[in-house]
Amino acid sequence: MPELPTGPTAPPAPLASPAPATPPTPPIPLTGLLAREELGLRRIAGPEEAELLWVHTSEMADPYPYLLGGELLLSAGVLLTDPDTYVSRLVEAGAAALGFGVRPVHDTVPAELIAACERYGLPLIEVPPETPFTAIARAVWQLMAQARVRELRRVTRAQQALATAAARTDPVPAVLHQLAAQLEGRAVLLTAEGEELHAAGRTPAPDVRAALARLSRVVAPVVRPAPASATDTLGTTHLAAYALGGGQGLVLTLATKRREAGDHTIAGVAVVLLSLLAAPHQGADAAGRSAALVRLLLGADPAAVAPLLGGAERWTVVHARRGGGDPVDPLTAGALGAALGSALVDAGRGGAAVRVLVPGEDRITPQPGWTLGASAPAAITALDTADAQAARALGRAEATRTPLAVDAPVTRLAALVPREAAEAHARALLAPLTEPLAETLRCWLSLHGSWDRTATALRVHRNTVRQRIGRCAVLLGADLDDMDVRTELWFALRQG
Repeated sequence: MPELPTGPTAPPAPLASPAPATPPTPPIPLTGLLAREELGLRRIAGPEEAELLWVHTSEMADPYPYLLGGELLLSAGVLLTDPDTYVSRLVEAGAAALGFGVRPVHDTVPAELIAACERYGLPLIEVPPETPFTAIARAVWQLMAQARVRELRRVTRAQQALATAAARTDPVPAVLHQLAAQLEGRAVLLTAEGEELHAAGRTPAPDVRAALARLSRVVAPVVRPAPASATDTLGTTHLAAYALGGGQGLVLTLATKRREAGDHTIAGVAVVLLSLLAAPHQGADAAGRSAALVRLLLGADPAAVAPLLGGAERWTVVHARRGGGDPVDPLTAGALGAALGSALVDAGRGGAAVRVLVPGEDRITPQPGWTLGASAPAAITALDTADAQAARALGRAEATRTPLAVDAPVTRLAALVPREAAEAHARALLAPLTEPLAETLRCWLSLHGSWDRTATALRVHRNTVRQRIGRCAVLLGADLDDMDVRTELWFALRQG
């Protein structure tokens, strides 16, 4: 039986107070409560869709001052005299639904109350005499606890999926793809200027994309302080924008058809992961790198600039391409540089290889999803030669389908010949050849005369390789099928 009020019924004047925080448990749908057959509840007016944040019982003529919004208000109508005003005040207070207890005050739900709830769009629930209000409150709390458990499980699964995606060879796009899948929406990574770096999920309508771009500028302004996140809606689409940490000027934007409990937490996990993945590698001081670049552009000697780049005496140049020839963006290239231990990365454009300048003489290791070509360690004054070595090594790695090829330095028997004499002999022997012909011959010999592999390494047609090698044979006046000739030419080419 519904509880009857005791004590005075006149409400005191409402007190001004800040808006209450969202409850720590997710809301539950009204339909979930109506489905509890043991309660015997029946919706008799208003919409079926509503979300309940809490339960409140009141027999006051105007409970407005004591409502927070989102309540299922339970009442037996003890002081109900003006249903229209009563319902309008509940709607104004933000109540989610009204549960009306039948008996002992009213034998049936008043028709005027039903009409008012229909008019104002407030769900009206009939509570049978045998159902105590406390049983309804207990059922709501149970449903909220179950929803909380489901939310925690969902967030945990999403965290695991995002962490797994961050460990893939394409961490940034993989995280965005997983985030879009978890939230069933669109996830886009933008620069502060609105340039789209990566996107995942179904492409939204143009007006949604424009709204996301505007929202991104809220969290990533150029000068003034900005909030860490912002939300908005456009029709039935929910929009959100999050600034990545580290002062990188990057923004994660989301567009979803619904906003569920736990979405903000899942997005927060993605923001942390993306901030770490997009953060510049800290192996060398950023100010030092900038100073080194300026001095080189102004004509400083490379050897004098080297200490600003970390103090390494020897450097290895690495050229890299993604498996399958996939395009590479600056974030993905930066992740490769971080894996190799360097922040000195040139992302390349238009199919050009990513280039990484790695300090020290540590052995370069293969990287999943990449094909690498590495030079021999070289002094900073010889980086142009090392760059050419790395390019040749990458071509050989692609031709032989190996994850890593290293252009080894001249050693063993070749090292027995004095450097000056070897270079002089090489210049004289190879003088008839242009640079493209010499490079083709070098590649062809390194791949044991394979036409197809040489074509793959040089990214030309195999007939072009045949024509160039034939031209080399004519200009050199040599039989390139002779192993002695090949050996001498290889020795000369290795001096370059």
